[in-house]
Amino acid sequence: MKEPNDVIIRSVTKVAVIIIFTFAINLFISGHHHPGGGFIGGLTFSAGLVLLFLTYDIETVRKNLPLDFKVVAAIGVLIAVGTGLGSILFDAPFLTQTFGYFELPVFGKTEIASAVLFDVGVALAVIGTSLTIIMSIGDDR
Repeated sequence: MKEPNDVIIRSVTKVAVIIIFTFAINLFISGHHHPGGGFIGGLTFSAGLVLLFLTYDIETVRKNLPLDFKVVAAIGVLIAVGTGLGSILFDAPFLTQTFGYFELPVFGKTEIASAVLFDVGVALAVIGTSLTIIMSIGDDR
C-alpha cells in the first residue's frame, strides 16, 4: 500500500500548532484582567496537541513528547490544592489570593499574584486530564 502524501497538511499543522500554543499562552496570561485563565488556556493547549495527534500518529507524538499525562494532571491538582493550603499557613481562608508588585529585570514593575500558581495547577490538570482521555480513546491496543 502506498504511503499518503500529506506534506501540505503537515506543513500547515506545524504553523497552526505554534499559533494555537501562542494563543493558549495569551489566554492563560490574560486570565487575571480579562476572560481566560488556566482552564481555557489548558484546553486550548490540549487542542494544539490533539491537532498533532491527528496529523501525525499518537505513537510519533508520544516518542517526541514522552510525558505521562496522568502524572501531569496529578501535579496540576497538587499545585492548585497547594496554593489553597498556602493561604491557610498565613492565617487566611482557603484559596485566598494575594499579590504584590516586583521589579523584574526585563519587564520592570510587574504585578505577581498567587492566583497565577493556582491557574498553573488548573492548566496542568486540564491538559493532563483531557489528553489522557483523548489518548485512551485513540489508543488501538
